[in-house]
Amino acid sequence: MIARLRGIVEGIEDGRCIMDVGGVGYLVFCSSRTLGALPDAGVASLLIETQVREDAIALYGFATAAEREWFRLLTTVQGVGAKVALALLSALSPDQLIAAIATGDKAALTRTPGVGPKLAVRICTELREKAGGMPGGGGVVLAAGPVMRGNAADALSALTNLGYRRAEAEAALARAADEHGEAAALDVLIRAGLRALAK
Repeated sequence: MIARLRGIVEGIEDGRCIMDVGGVGYLVFCSSRTLGALPDAGVASLLIETQVREDAIALYGFATAAEREWFRLLTTVQGVGAKVALALLSALSPDQLIAAIATGDKAALTRTPGVGPKLAVRICTELREKAGGMPGGGGVVLAAGPVMRGNAADALSALTNLGYRRAEAEAALARAADEHGEAAALDVLIRAGLRALAK
């Protein structure tokens, strides 16, 4: 099975890229997040998940190990195939997925093409226990729900008062806490959270 490819990016299309590895062009399906991280031309490396079916062998590429782990977990949910999993990873970062699942934010999930209300409920229900142990959470959002204290809790209140949805604000503050530490000053967390939300 192919676990990693390192080669020259020959082309980037909607939802996929072609990588030349030793003269062989591999078609690799990727999230828009991973495709955005690839150079237009030049050498790149992708972590690969290989899926073998009766009618095809498909390669799915990821810029980070966290994204690959989330792809594997998402595809364990009935109704979430590779295409929907990539769409979810295009719409939501691993931090945002953890926040959405931990808080039951079905609206965040249903903004993804192919994810309706019933599937969103299934994702939240089946993955709630596992989401906290997945990479990308920053330790601020846990499987049982968000745990924010002190300045982080105050920053969360400030961001939600500005009109941001709670799950988005939690995910942004998780990244802020990763960058500056959970004991960072309130204004530092708010500014870092706003920067993360603007991306």
